[in-house]
Amino acid sequence: MVELLIYLSVVADNNLYREAARQNRNFKYCNNMSQAYRIPYHRRRRFALTQSKSALISKKTTTTTACLLCYLLLIELIQPPSSLNNKHKFLFCQASWIDPDTPSHAFTVSPLKVVPAPKENGKSKHHDSQDTQEKTSSRQQQQHHHRRNRDPTQTPTFYPTFEPTQFPSTSPTTVTGAPTTPKRMYDLVFSDEFNTPHRTFHDGSDPRWTALDKNDYTNDAQHYYSPDNAYTDTNGHLIIKSEAADTTIVGFNDVQYKNERITKHFKSAMLQSWNKFCFTGGIMEAEMALPGRHDVGGLWPAFWLLGNLARHTYVGSSEHVWPWSSTVCTDKSRTAQLVSACDRVEHYGLHTGVGRGAPEIDVFEVQAGSIKANTGNFLKMPVGQPFMSSSYQVAPGRIPRPGEGWWPAPGQWYDNLTAGMNTSMNIIFYGTYNHFRDDTNPAEQDYWSDAISYNRQLNESHFGKFHKYRVEWEVPEEASKKNNYTKNYGYIRWFLDDEFVLEVKGEGLNASGTGAEISSEPMYMLLNTAISSQWGFPQRCPSNCPCKTYNCRGGYGETCGFSEGFCDMINEPVEYKVNYVRVYQDKNDPKQKVGCSTPERPTRKFIEAHKKKYMQKGDVQPLKPIHKGGGECSVAAPMNATLPESCGGVTRGKCDVSRNPPTCSCLKNWTGPHCLNQVAYDDIIWDPVETLADLGFRGPELKGPMGVMAVFILFAVIVAPILLNAKKKRRRMKGYSKVPDYESLVR
Repeated sequence: MVELLIYLSVVADNNLYREAARQNRNFKYCNNMSQAYRIPYHRRRRFALTQSKSALISKKTTTTTACLLCYLLLIELIQPPSSLNNKHKFLFCQASWIDPDTPSHAFTVSPLKVVPAPKENGKSKHHDSQDTQEKTSSRQQQQHHHRRNRDPTQTPTFYPTFEPTQFPSTSPTTVTGAPTTPKRMYDLVFSDEFNTPHRTFHDGSDPRWTALDKNDYTNDAQHYYSPDNAYTDTNGHLIIKSEAADTTIVGFNDVQYKNERITKHFKSAMLQSWNKFCFTGGIMEAEMALPGRHDVGGLWPAFWLLGNLARHTYVGSSEHVWPWSSTVCTDKSRTAQLVSACDRVEHYGLHTGVGRGAPEIDVFEVQAGSIKANTGNFLKMPVGQPFMSSSYQVAPGRIPRPGEGWWPAPGQWYDNLTAGMNTSMNIIFYGTYNHFRDDTNPAEQDYWSDAISYNRQLNESHFGKFHKYRVEWEVPEEASKKNNYTKNYGYIRWFLDDEFVLEVKGEGLNASGTGAEISSEPMYMLLNTAISSQWGFPQRCPSNCPCKTYNCRGGYGETCGFSEGFCDMINEPVEYKVNYVRVYQDKNDPKQKVGCSTPERPTRKFIEAHKKKYMQKGDVQPLKPIHKGGGECSVAAPMNATLPESCGGVTRGKCDVSRNPPTCSCLKNWTGPHCLNQVAYDDIIWDPVETLADLGFRGPELKGPMGVMAVFILFAVIVAPILLNAKKKRRRMKGYSKVPDYESLVR
């Protein structure tokens, strides 16, 4: 009982915790507490008692103590039975984004080793197969899937200052040695195991993800994103289904700037954690099975990160924001970057002198097909279809820059890039020229963005079978006493099945002179499968084929533009399967934070001030509030089954028959219309909504007899005169009849 009182005292002092969080202290609330059962019972009880009583005596209530008290309550009051397996023993005290189904071995990870591809005769092995250099082009990669497909008002005049080289130069692909930094441990801060079947992700249904219900106007998209095409199955997997199905849309085309009525002949899904779960720095990994067939092009599955200031497919939110990652003032950023470091006036809580944007980290974008390495579009590349493209996309871009299809000349591309085995620089796509129709001065406002991209060879096993994809992201850090006055430029590393794929080091970005850097923005996660005529479709239209409309159920003019076998594949719905998504951070690194609006990079006020850019017509808010229950249920459904009609079963919700029709009522820790989604939220609100208390206003505290007296005086001074005045008015009107209105007199 003593321990319970201690715990309640900590809960009562929650305001102290909130205030400390506002002071930007790096609290990690219960980050590792879910691992309590790894420690022997007698040791954790003795340790928790000692720390709790010490905290009570000293009146110090920190989050660490709160978590220790949580330990104590668990081991004393709700010890799990010995019959539970290890996976279920972790459901009691966890960080608020961690799925209780996460297995115990997945609570900590360490960085993987960088193993560059071997070199032969001074050149990287994966470049030895090149003989002569020809300029190649590829229609499906000339336009990239996150670009605004608008032609510049004038032809760009930025050309390479060197003649293209016959072979790749050594400068942009310099191999650096393996890192010598001490081994670090990263703790789990987010996980979704997708073990609860029948979950849906409609707006307002899930605290982690939002499935779009929206047309995609970008990149010649042939699909409509439907939330019905994203759900969890009974095998513990997230399913993103792509199918041949018609959707007629009447709305505003935010690329062509016109209202239109069109029919999309394919449906797919995109999940975003935008403005829900974001993180800055750390490790993200997922286990996935790619959709479709390895030798049939046309699907565009992706797993990626994007800065929270841009919401993908909402084109207005990304203009002059995507993919900027320049925090310094330059001539180009002054005119082309929406939030520039040149700005000296603070707006929307953004810091002066700090450029902001939405850079992009592509864990993978996969292109299937039958074109092999050193043939066709990939004639001068040792990696062909199928491949995954891992990229860091950033602005401003380099000038001079290599031409598409050419290997970079010295000084044209970035140094400090390291590639792994079966990996090649993507010479077909170096980035895009960004022009926006509303710009009044294109020469000043247009800008290049760069795609630092490498392709990794895949094979048939990656399609339909599960493989692990991982990215490690180190945030830059300015020189200070803490790091011996040595600036850390950060890095991004990619891995496939724990095998090294690519490293982009911040030193190379810094040396380019553009002002770009490794992202320090809070970034959100995206999972989607697109269908685009720019990706995996035939490079050239067959003869007598218009290639304007793509419809597997149409005639020759609508089917002739697909890759061979595509319609046979898509007519049997294809599934992109995700086993889990996990995010880790170093609890000892104050740069690494969870949250979409952090002290260093706030976003909340900016989004609220420009919320129309993050909405489509008919929306009231960019995101709907999460529904806790309210979905229709059936009293005839088996109460022990994890079904929507049974409100997830007796451990998640109950069917309230007092309502007509009966609807779900969720138990603690479960939410969503049918109680199938776990409650999740940020432990620390770095950028809370302001209240009068934040301005220093404190109302009078009314307690005890003084409080009763204050209420009585308030009634006597304000309420009583109002009641007396109303009584006097009734007396004055007594005996008078109401004058009839005009309408009644003229009838």
